[in-house]
Amino acid sequence: MTDSHHVLIVGGGTAGLTVASQLLERDDPPEVAILDPADTHYYQPLWTLIGAGVFPKEESARPMGEVIPRGATWIQDRAVELDPDNNAVATAAGDTYGYDYLVMAAGIQINWDGIPGLAESVGRPETGVVSNYSYDTCETTWDALQQFPKGGTALFTEPTTGVKCGGAPQKIMYLADEAFRRQGVRDGSRIAFMKAKGALFSSKPYEETLYDVVERKGIEVNLNTELTEIRPDAKEAVFKNLDTEESRTVQYDLLHAVPPMSAPDFIAQSPLANEEGWVEVDAGTLQHTRYDNVFGIGDNSSLPTSKTGAAIRKQAPVLVDHLTATMHHTTPINGTYNGYTSCPLVTGYGKLVLAEFDYDKEPQESFPFDQTQERYSMYALKAYGLPRMYWNGMLKGRM
Repeated sequence: MTDSHHVLIVGGGTAGLTVASQLLERDDPPEVAILDPADTHYYQPLWTLIGAGVFPKEESARPMGEVIPRGATWIQDRAVELDPDNNAVATAAGDTYGYDYLVMAAGIQINWDGIPGLAESVGRPETGVVSNYSYDTCETTWDALQQFPKGGTALFTEPTTGVKCGGAPQKIMYLADEAFRRQGVRDGSRIAFMKAKGALFSSKPYEETLYDVVERKGIEVNLNTELTEIRPDAKEAVFKNLDTEESRTVQYDLLHAVPPMSAPDFIAQSPLANEEGWVEVDAGTLQHTRYDNVFGIGDNSSLPTSKTGAAIRKQAPVLVDHLTATMHHTTPINGTYNGYTSCPLVTGYGKLVLAEFDYDKEPQESFPFDQTQERYSMYALKAYGLPRMYWNGMLKGRM
């Protein structure tokens, strides 16, 4: 055993850093270590606006060393094997770390190879294939939007799998429509949303607004339609109708592709996983259903809610409370997590619908007005307010 820690957090993303900060802010902080290999931490919600030309991509990045909370030990390595029966985590460097308590916050795995033709074509100007789901490629989306031809075809996809921020695949589509109008190339062009799921959005009140948006913008919506292959040399995309199993090939000028996503392999292959590969936790307490000293949070967890940073903001206090109560054999005081999540649905430059809802997909709104309506104030909150709240509040355990 290389070393052992009171609380070992696997993952230094939004969830891991927020939990670490909240634990270390307590009057009786435990000893905390964070296991993460990255040199850089990214505020990923900004990537949509970067893809639309609003910000340079550097705005979303900070050195990892600057965001690791004071008092935490940073182990710059990658977890490769979980052994909860022996309270141990093995790493890529060949080390093994023990723990008294484990918090799984390893995020989601983006499977660029999950669609033939995607990995080798994304971000290359000549292919027309872009994606906002990578720091390295999000700026190429803006390049492609600026080069879009009059009378062209722009396709925007979403896979059957869960994805980071369920609204992100369509937010860039609404911004693209407006960018094309500003550039004078929208008339005669086709914008189509090819979504592999059966609804435009998971919460009905907000979905109704989005249908108004796509109708106003003249966007074609194809549900239960999954991207199965990209032929970049011919600029062709192959889609399967999940109702009929029939395939069709569509010519494109621009293709914003969202890759399929899954639980990280080392989690899916571990005793902590459920049948789908996610860390199996109680939906209310975030405690593992079989290992009492293990908790899971955020994208890598089995929580049946959208995978967003806003969800983590509500999950973290519950996890910290129940973890601390487990440590000290006391009663939790923060109650349980109700599935709250939020998706700031950008519908254009200066327009946003702030969707907030719970496990039942019922609205859980924060403001004293109808949030199903498009508003500039909510756009300003996303573009300018939330990043500051993230860096200066959430990651420091203050909210």
